[in-house]
Amino acid sequence: MMAKVQEEITNEIRKGQVLNFRNQMSAPPERVFRSIQKRDGRIVEFEINKITEAIFKAARAVGGEDKQLAEELAQVVVKYITKIKTTGIPSVEEVQDAVEKVLIETGHAKTAKAYILYRDRRTRLRETKSELMDVVEEILVETSRENANVSNSPSAKMLQIASAASKKYYLYRLIPEEFSQAHIEGDIHIHDLEFYSKTLTCVQIPLGKLLTKGFDTGHGYIRSPKRISSAAALAAIILQSSQNDMHGGQSFAFFDRDMVPFVQGSSEDDVYQAMEALIYNLNSMHSRAGAQVPFSSLNLGTDTSPEGRLVTRSLLLAHERGLGRGETPIFPNILFRLKKGVNFEPGDPNYDLFQLAMRVAARRLNPTFSFMDSSFNASYGEEVGYMGCRTRVIANRHGAEVSTGRGNLSFTTINLPRLGIKAQGDLEYFYHELDRVLLLVCRQLYHRYRIQSKLRVKDMPFLMGQHLYLDAEKLKPEDPIGPVIKHGTLSLGFIGLAEALTALTGENHGEDFGAQQLGQEIVSYMRQRVDEMAEEYDLNYTLLATPAEGLSGRFVAIDRKLFGEIPGVTDKDYYTNSFHIPVNQEISCFDKITLEAPYHRLTNAGHISYVEFSSPPINNLEAFENIIRQMAAADMGYAGINFPIDECRSCGNQGIFEAECPACGSIDIRRVRRITGYLSSVDRFNDAKKAELGDRKAHIKC
Repeated sequence: MMAKVQEEITNEIRKGQVLNFRNQMSAPPERVFRSIQKRDGRIVEFEINKITEAIFKAARAVGGEDKQLAEELAQVVVKYITKIKTTGIPSVEEVQDAVEKVLIETGHAKTAKAYILYRDRRTRLRETKSELMDVVEEILVETSRENANVSNSPSAKMLQIASAASKKYYLYRLIPEEFSQAHIEGDIHIHDLEFYSKTLTCVQIPLGKLLTKGFDTGHGYIRSPKRISSAAALAAIILQSSQNDMHGGQSFAFFDRDMVPFVQGSSEDDVYQAMEALIYNLNSMHSRAGAQVPFSSLNLGTDTSPEGRLVTRSLLLAHERGLGRGETPIFPNILFRLKKGVNFEPGDPNYDLFQLAMRVAARRLNPTFSFMDSSFNASYGEEVGYMGCRTRVIANRHGAEVSTGRGNLSFTTINLPRLGIKAQGDLEYFYHELDRVLLLVCRQLYHRYRIQSKLRVKDMPFLMGQHLYLDAEKLKPEDPIGPVIKHGTLSLGFIGLAEALTALTGENHGEDFGAQQLGQEIVSYMRQRVDEMAEEYDLNYTLLATPAEGLSGRFVAIDRKLFGEIPGVTDKDYYTNSFHIPVNQEISCFDKITLEAPYHRLTNAGHISYVEFSSPPINNLEAFENIIRQMAAADMGYAGINFPIDECRSCGNQGIFEAECPACGSIDIRRVRRITGYLSSVDRFNDAKKAELGDRKAHIKC
């Protein structure tokens, strides 16, 4: 019956027997439709003008402007539905199918195609809204663990609901489809997607300038402090204020040097109390509407003045003492700069501070250590400043090669294991696909950069309005920030080199020397192509050893669905971070250092390597120092020592506990571990990171 009716109406259309309905818009067809069934089951009034508008919009998309023809075609659609739908109320889907049929049969193929595309977009938007509601429902129960620094507070839930909505908007409305589909399908990952057009990633804050001149947080001017206690309090406020304008890390590149002018006339106890208060503030002052504390990093260790040394010593001692009940501070990340002639060798003026830094790190996980004498840092003197997440910003095509006043604008990560899986051992195919994705990411980063460039100074009132960014003082509140952010970096990252090598060769770079050679060739090729993009776009494109937190589990979950469980590749719940040797591999600490070190030179946007101890090496500082020196000799840029820290919330006892505290029997245990460059308690880890934590093998038993 249906086929016969469709043939009848098609013949009628083709013979030109359809009436001109210009003067018959009010005349009812054979059967009058008064209602239509929506997708959610609701019955609403049938309105032919909605069909007319849909056809007219589709026609306009391909150059048509005849509203009258759209009205006539809408009447044909109604006539068609009348003949094929003899009983019941037509559904929205049936009406849309009829529109497509009539447009095609009446010779309006281009309009039909535009209508089909429009219909598909509407379908995807509906699905997106449905998915968003599901995400909101989950967040209302508990916040996502994509970022372990985000709490489960009401403010955090509101932040994540807004984040989920922003991600959907950008993927389906703003970002070109080739980029959004690559992200959705797991070829790439656009980090901090929810902030795509809102702000920048991170910055090394010019603390000294702000404290000397004063600043305005938006509710009044803050004058320059007179005492170290005030300076330390304002330093915390500066970090918090900047975090509210950005989505990434906040760092002071020269904390010790910048605090020197405010130490004059202060006693050692005054400075210690100020540093202790700073640590307390950075673990309690929330940003982003109360969702998290600022992701703060402090670089220090190379100021040799008495005041600078006192600041460094006091901060380290306060960090060693811990919080109110002796708890390990989560923030700030402390980065101790190492440099020969300053603090690295016996007899250097700050050698004692290096010894203190290792003692504190052996108990608290912080400081980590950056190497100013490495081959790729040495030419900048003491200027290189890292962040706890591993970010490094130094070379600059458009101005001074400094860290202060600059940061990363955005970064996107390539799924290396997928390329290895698809290549099936064919290196020519692998490099062809790698090149394709590299160019895709470079273009996507440029798309985001152009959008960011149109933001105005007043959109980031503290970051730009208070001149934290290099050259920001040259801009007015209504000016776009493009001339300033050219000093920042656009970073292309990668994850899972180990799994990619296993897919290509059967072994990773910690298992086979040939795989290690191939790994260096792959990352060298990526760096070469990124450098070429920097030349082509005249922007600071850089290569990043991605700090993957939520991403480590996302990529592998998608790939396991596509390719199944592949031993050594998709058989875990996470991909290995950047160029690291897999955490579950039995390997000596010195072999791990030797194998990972060459990748530091290639990843100019940031890198880090870790050695795992089985417990805090408080009584094994000689081994600790030997490892740091081996890292320096291997030409690393930034590194840290990992170990577990368990703390009883009831009695304050610290150690390595099983289910309960051995001192008081409490099961209320705070388990602190490092995750993606910063510290957090294990209960805040996502499932992928918990799986990775469970697989970690100690390189040194302690």
